[in-house]
Amino acid sequence: MLARPDFSHLLKRNGPFTSETAALPMGEHDPATSEGTLKSAKILVIGAGGLGCEILKDLAMSGVRNIEVIDLDTIDVTNLNRQFLFRQKDVGGSKSEVAAAFIRSRCPWINIVAHMGKIQDKPVEFYKGFDVIISGLDNVEARRWLNAMVVGLVDVDEDGDPDPSTIIPIIDGGTEGFRGQARVILPRITSCFECSLDSFPPQKTFPMCTIAETPRLPEHCISYAFMLEWPKEFPDKKLDKDSPDDMKWVYERALARAEKYKIKGVTYMLTMGVVKNIIPAVASTNAIIAAACVSEALKLITFTSQTLNTYMMYMGGEGIYSHTFVYEQKENCPVCTGATRKLTLSSETTLYEVVQQLINSDLRLKKPSITSESKTLYMQAPPALEAMTRPNLDKELKDLIESGEELSVTDPVFPGEKSLNLIITFE
Repeated sequence: MLARPDFSHLLKRNGPFTSETAALPMGEHDPATSEGTLKSAKILVIGAGGLGCEILKDLAMSGVRNIEVIDLDTIDVTNLNRQFLFRQKDVGGSKSEVAAAFIRSRCPWINIVAHMGKIQDKPVEFYKGFDVIISGLDNVEARRWLNAMVVGLVDVDEDGDPDPSTIIPIIDGGTEGFRGQARVILPRITSCFECSLDSFPPQKTFPMCTIAETPRLPEHCISYAFMLEWPKEFPDKKLDKDSPDDMKWVYERALARAEKYKIKGVTYMLTMGVVKNIIPAVASTNAIIAAACVSEALKLITFTSQTLNTYMMYMGGEGIYSHTFVYEQKENCPVCTGATRKLTLSSETTLYEVVQQLINSDLRLKKPSITSESKTLYMQAPPALEAMTRPNLDKELKDLIESGEELSVTDPVFPGEKSLNLIITFE
């Protein structure tokens, strides 16, 4: 087999912009060892969708030898227009397994392992085995969980300084239409994903009363068709989002409702997008962001060039523009700073109101459980413990805790061992 040129040719000499000269220095480039370092490095790719396919292709063509990929999803026919590692015969198969098989067939020198499942189901030891993690996830909650997991792997000394040998860099990529971003996260050194949570608006939902009674948008009509009309028409049949017949029925019902309320804009593609919660994807944007992510991974492994510090935005809607900036660490970030949250509340505030405040605050928790040093105040799971602690929700704080007492809060958005420290002081 003829030798194929790859990234290793750039590693055989030093350049003027190696990692040690950067604003975010990672190490010193050594031409004698960097090629071997690249070939022995283990990279985890999370997500094998539109962005993940591009990432896997770029890694395979760059000289990387050890890749693992994990994805929960199966291949849908709508994926075939941009997720080029899949073919018609693969519809219904595991994205990670099919993608790995394709890469393996084209690049047999690569050791690639596929995992089908949720990232939350993998143990801590699984993540400790990688040198770099590249995230191509398409939802905020999974990215929050991954971020908290990897930050939690870092060992710190008595002064709070991180042990460099326990730091696993995360490269977070994301695209939407003609926009995208690539970001380097060095746990405990740079800002983490949780620090930037405010820049991601909460997922848009429509009140059921609006959908049923006063629709104003085409999305309201589509939601009405598949959430309310379908169960009435087919009470014993679940809507198959991959069935053209089922989707056509939803589209036609949505269109009829839109005409009744004189609402324009209901199309078959919009119907697919609303029902499947599809994020607009453009192949060229995926290619650009994937290239940026893989470039950063190669630089972090070999120190051959300066590492991104820390955020790159790509804006391709009206041209080809990009912008880089330093995303600063949030002082009270519950993940990477470990800062204790402090609340000042009336002693007559109920525990239920505290739970709701944690959900609706900038923390954006989902199902918080709260314990004190001496007792369990409220646990969301298991069901038996939830039932046992549920009466506390109606109790006032003065009957449960002392002013200034430190509480521990856990939530599904963080890994099991991660907790938030909370101090409530009475007014």
